[in-house]
Amino acid sequence: MRFRSCGDPAREPLAACAISCATVPREAPPRHLILTLGALSSFGPLSADMYLPGLPSLTRSLHASAAAANLTLTASVLGLALGQLLAGPVSDQLGRRRPLLAGLSGFAAASVLCAIAPSIGVLVVLRFIQGMSGGAGIVIARAIIRDLYGGTTAARMFSTLMMITGVAPILAPLIGGGVLAVSSWRGIFLVLAAIGLCLIGLALRAVPETLPASARHAGGVQATVVALRRLARDRTFAPYCAAFAFSFGAMFAYISGGSFVIENVYGASPQVFSVVFAVNALGFVAISHYSGRIVGRFGPARLLRWGVLAVCAASLAALIVTVAKTSIWPLLITLFCVVSANGLALPNGVAAAMAGQPEALGSASALIGLTQFGLGAALAPLVGLGGSADALPMGIVMAACGVVALSVNLTLSPRRLRRSDRHRA
Repeated sequence: MRFRSCGDPAREPLAACAISCATVPREAPPRHLILTLGALSSFGPLSADMYLPGLPSLTRSLHASAAAANLTLTASVLGLALGQLLAGPVSDQLGRRRPLLAGLSGFAAASVLCAIAPSIGVLVVLRFIQGMSGGAGIVIARAIIRDLYGGTTAARMFSTLMMITGVAPILAPLIGGGVLAVSSWRGIFLVLAAIGLCLIGLALRAVPETLPASARHAGGVQATVVALRRLARDRTFAPYCAAFAFSFGAMFAYISGGSFVIENVYGASPQVFSVVFAVNALGFVAISHYSGRIVGRFGPARLLRWGVLAVCAASLAALIVTVAKTSIWPLLITLFCVVSANGLALPNGVAAAMAGQPEALGSASALIGLTQFGLGAALAPLVGLGGSADALPMGIVMAACGVVALSVNLTLSPRRLRRSDRHRA
């Protein structure tokens, strides 16, 4: 295999450059690997969005309240967060393939059990297990990219993954609605199980072991805690990770509260909401694709800053719209801008955060996933504080996340910190 030489050190940190000189193939990433890793990164929207059309019938079937049924979504998101926290460090110790295949097998098995769940309590537990298993695919896909590629190539790969992941929210509800036309909500989980089995086959054929034994490090719970604590204090990681998570939080506030606001507050039909959801996802996909084309010119750190600037501006505009109680069109425009701007912020946030972590890519990917989905799980109840007929809580949460994302990026960027360190010295 041919290897490429290091790129511009101004755009590719020294540690990342050292890794990429040893491991990065000169050829373009193979398409089958990109598609497989993209599919693995789509567990979040697949496991959450696909069954949303069946949530009312699930509630009736299991004689549960709406609040109890919503716990199945919260459990899934929490599972995705904690699953990444577990699978990332394990993959640093055992290699990528074995934890990946174990996670995919667990996802398929849990999906089958969800399909035959006898009560809402059992389903909540199984959804948590399903989410934990699916989290392995997300975290290991990111780690594999950084095993193989560095610098702008990795950033382009992350943009491609985000683009593929952005398609999942468009397809997942449509697939779920199609399944409901011929089956019940239980059939949706059987489809998820079939997807899990297909991904096992793809992983066996298309995903090689990318972490050689010489690069693995043994540890355990204590070593994992130490690695995560180091990352949380790392000035080249933590600010990028935090900006990424809060930028995602602004978008997740829309995802968790958008249907209630658009349908209940503004009186739109579920079909109109589906179109809005699809258009916003297309905006995310388009900007992610464009990000991959320009990242070589500007670098991921600069594109992340542009992305969080746009997210902050659009989320503040959304808050103004909800306070002013305007017509639906200004709100739809601001929501589109928030989601589309995340197509610039999210892939570059991941690339910038992981660039300087060549020795702990799994742990770094796990902490990114934990903050992303953990924050999402915490924000979902806040968006619903005003009930289903008030748009203001969604606007407040979106604006708060946008402001925090930009503030972290502006005040805690590595360049500013280095200047502070030199001044103190």
